[in-house]
Amino acid sequence: MQRILEPGEIEALDHNAIPRVRLPQRINIFSNRAQRLRQLAAGNPIGDYLKLMASLAETQQQALNELAREPDDQAQVQASNNLAQTHLMPLILATDQVRSPHWQAILDQLLEQLAKSTDLPPQLTQLIEHIRQSSPNQHDSQAEAILRRNNEIIDPASAPFYTAALQVICSDLVTRFQVRDVPLLDTPGLCPCCGSMPVASVVRMDGQSQGHRYLQCGMCAAEWHMVRIKCTYCDSTQGIAYQSIEDEQAAGAASAKAETCDACHSWLKIFYQEKDPYVEPVADDLASLTLDLLMGETAYVRRQGNPLLWQAAEG
Repeated sequence: MQRILEPGEIEALDHNAIPRVRLPQRINIFSNRAQRLRQLAAGNPIGDYLKLMASLAETQQQALNELAREPDDQAQVQASNNLAQTHLMPLILATDQVRSPHWQAILDQLLEQLAKSTDLPPQLTQLIEHIRQSSPNQHDSQAEAILRRNNEIIDPASAPFYTAALQVICSDLVTRFQVRDVPLLDTPGLCPCCGSMPVASVVRMDGQSQGHRYLQCGMCAAEWHMVRIKCTYCDSTQGIAYQSIEDEQAAGAASAKAETCDACHSWLKIFYQEKDPYVEPVADDLASLTLDLLMGETAYVRRQGNPLLWQAAEG
């Protein structure tokens, strides 16, 4: 009897196969983001905010490094893997992580580290203190609203800090799996690792990924392959176009374009590593808000904003 190969086994047989998933490397997920944010801050209209988010990303890396000491729950990992493969669902669900025993401790750690900075403006110091004094139930309520995009009760000013803690939790869990564990989803526009929507896409220029487009998750930082010239949201290959700002310096990120779809009137940023080898989608997306302002004057809507700058979905 011939055994049917699983997706990971098929890829292993073909050394020229396009990697369908790029799992984040926990050793530098957030440190690379911090470095990129600082690089992009120079001359950027929101440079001070990018530097603040760089500091936040550095504290995220510290928190993730400490979580590495937590032993793997092999039984839970295997159960999640079996469930994901059987039902073609993500390995974990970001929306479930409010129940994590670690997330509020991570939030406290991030805020404590930021509060030690001596150059914070008074408004930010007050915001951090307000979050720290909020009750655990209030923390849970805000986190739940963010994950489920309940915009009516979300505090936009504090949302990036809550999101940052949840990113650490999701990244920690996802990096405990192997690529072969990641299922093929029925909905290719969702992260196969945590079920979140992509923050942006990037055309990679390294190794077997060269020339291929990957969507990056704004929560766990995993990337998954999607063919180019195809809508992330509705899968249409018709009416796909690209818009950019002629003055790349003003755009904030030289490799940024808006990929638009006439079928569902959605848009998503796409970056090109060949134009800038140091592209980091979350950082570059945040640094290119000028393009968001341009697209805000069109009929196209962005379904998912940047996790480090809370914006309600446009449509």
